[in-house]
Amino acid sequence: MAGKIDFNCDMGESFGMYKMGFDEEVIKHITSANIACGFHAGDPQWMRHTVKLAEDNGVAVGAHPSFPDLNGFGRRNMNATPDEVRNDVTYQVGALLAFTGEKKLQHVKPHGAMYNMAVDDESLAQAICQAILDVDPNMVLVALAESRWVKVAEDMGLRVAREIFADRALNSDGTLVPRSKPGSVIHDVNEVVERSVRMVTEGKAVSIDGRVIDVHADSLCLHGDTPGAVEMARAVRSGLEHAGVEVVPLGQLV
Repeated sequence: MAGKIDFNCDMGESFGMYKMGFDEEVIKHITSANIACGFHAGDPQWMRHTVKLAEDNGVAVGAHPSFPDLNGFGRRNMNATPDEVRNDVTYQVGALLAFTGEKKLQHVKPHGAMYNMAVDDESLAQAICQAILDVDPNMVLVALAESRWVKVAEDMGLRVAREIFADRALNSDGTLVPRSKPGSVIHDVNEVVERSVRMVTEGKAVSIDGRVIDVHADSLCLHGDTPGAVEMARAVRSGLEHAGVEVVPLGQLV
């Protein structure tokens, strides 16, 4: 299957004096960073810091917008109108864009509930896509592989990267198992590496109920706040390269 893959991670999710994740170490192993824009985590200081961290390490920068939900870390579903979503995404992407050296972003990857809801909600998916088109139509949307959202974005003329997850379990329909359910987050490093390499090289994954499903992807995500994330990032990158996969930024793939 894939001879190349992007390796992305959610970053900049600290807030004020509270530090989250292991950005300074994980950044050494990834090719694209999804940086929080202040609505679920992050703030102007952490946004600037994380953009610089990525740029200094040659990692491509993308926005990680969310519903306005600091208390719930953006993981609670919200009944926002399409106009509200479009404006909230535009606001966040524009804010992060201003902190970049070249005033450009590689991609946009919505966070948490916004991401998961857009998989099945076409009006929400369209609102996110329209915000990206409003700011810069050259940016790449990162959306769940095999989801209807991918086609919605393509029909609107967006560049789309199909995403899979190294450390998250899948339902048999390819959606992510909700974090509220046991087994939704995978912590065993060997399992994370094995399933990541198989998804990338064979286009196959085993769902939480044991079914083998198809997954075709341009980008592999590892969550930076997962315990053991640094070891996982190093091991996944090594495993992919050992399998003959070239790990490159999204801009070289879509």
